[in-house]
Amino acid sequence: MTITEYITSGALKTFNGGVIDSGSQTTTPLVALNPKLLNVEVSAGVKARLVVACTDSVTASVEITLNEGAELDMVELYLKDSHVAVTVHQRQGSSLNIFSALLSSSNISYTHLLEGQHANNALNALYIATGNDHATLNLNTRHLVPECTSRTLIKGIAAHRATGEFRGLVYVAPDAQQTDAQQQSRNIELNNSHIVSLPQLEIYADDVRCSHGSTVGYEDKDALFYMRQRGIDETTARRLQIEGFVQDVVMHCSLEPLCSLVRDVVSDKLTTI
Repeated sequence: MTITEYITSGALKTFNGGVIDSGSQTTTPLVALNPKLLNVEVSAGVKARLVVACTDSVTASVEITLNEGAELDMVELYLKDSHVAVTVHQRQGSSLNIFSALLSSSNISYTHLLEGQHANNALNALYIATGNDHATLNLNTRHLVPECTSRTLIKGIAAHRATGEFRGLVYVAPDAQQTDAQQQSRNIELNNSHIVSLPQLEIYADDVRCSHGSTVGYEDKDALFYMRQRGIDETTARRLQIEGFVQDVVMHCSLEPLCSLVRDVVSDKLTTI
């Protein structure tokens, strides 16, 4: 089964936007398929799960509001060339967890506005660019009030003539004391590809814990040699190494069997590298 077949199988509940409250809350995850304009509001204290899937080329705007104590677990899948802007407003005590996979040429921008104390924000994202793909991920996380937390992990792989880009900004406002923000970007370049990784911090408060890091590297030749010595062919050894590299991001895809299907797509793309 493909991701598109699963999404359209009825296993998920179609969602075209609106308010998710205690009356409309469901244990079945919601799915917005190829949205052009999607507005989502999660009511106070409500927990929701949402899949946004772009199986066709789309240009879209997604706006999400998490009211006090709301929790949203979100999976975003980009399987075709898409341009999507996602804006999130987080009120006091709200929690957002996003897994995002860019599996083709796409340009995805996130603006996360932490507007209420004790808001928690996590983005775990993966991009794989092959052939002539150009995958771009932009992130602007804005800590506007005290005592909020953000965690970002981005992993990228580019091969052949592809280009990958990550630009991430963590902004901490003057009054946003006791901010706790971490941003990490880890990337692998293969063949004649090119990756740009630019994490940034802009901090105007003095009582904060903020860090960022970025690496762009290549395959581990010693590990490949080790596997080859144990009878694993080169193609399989390279695929296993890269699958291990992305695993800690893919594991954040919390919706089974969707996360298994994402692993299958990742594995299929890696066989072409």
